[in-house]
This record gives sequence, structure tokens and C-alpha cells, in this order.
Amino acid sequence: MNPLFQLSTRSYETELPIVTKALEDLESECNVKDGYTIEKPFEKFGWTFFNIQISMEMAQIIEKSGMMKGALGYKIGEQMTNFIGHYLESKGSNVRIKKINY
Repeated sequence: MNPLFQLSTRSYETELPIVTKALEDLESECNVKDGYTIEKPFEKFGWTFFNIQISMEMAQIIEKSGMMKGALGYKIGEQMTNFIGHYLESKGSNVRIKKINY
């Protein structure tokens, strides 16, 4: 199963292009095609939630390349969640991230 993360935001229309561009940049850095998918959003309590799924190929490259160096967490899933969250933040995104499956 591919790594799956849930993102949440109060400004989906603003965040979606930022997240998409950041994931395209990450794809480019990893030299991977079709490295992620963004699933349909749903709203709850004024927040919009949407899932991103990272391909196994891209996840393996991130793990083995040293990109996650300095990412906090005891387990690899926690480190990947923190890495993706910080990567999106470094590209200007203000979404919250939660690991669903890794």
C-alpha cells in the first residue's frame, strides 16, 4: 500500500495550488513520474480535508536519498510525515498533516 496522508486546511482553494506545486517539485527532485495523487476533498466543521498518496517509488527514493535527514520521529512513518509536512511548509503551505497509513 502506498503511503497515505491526510491534509487539513481552512483555505482549500488557496492551499491546493501550493500543495500541488510542492508535490510536483518533490517529484522532480526524486526524478519520478506519477509520484503522488491528491484525492477529493471533504468538509467538516469549517475545515477541508483531503488525502495525498505518495507512490512507493517516490517514498523509497525519499527514504534512501537522505532527504529525511533531521526529520523527527522514532518510526519511519513519523519521519516521513514530518518530512512531507516540513517540505510543504517550506514551499509556502500552511496545511496540517496527519499520517493515515505508512
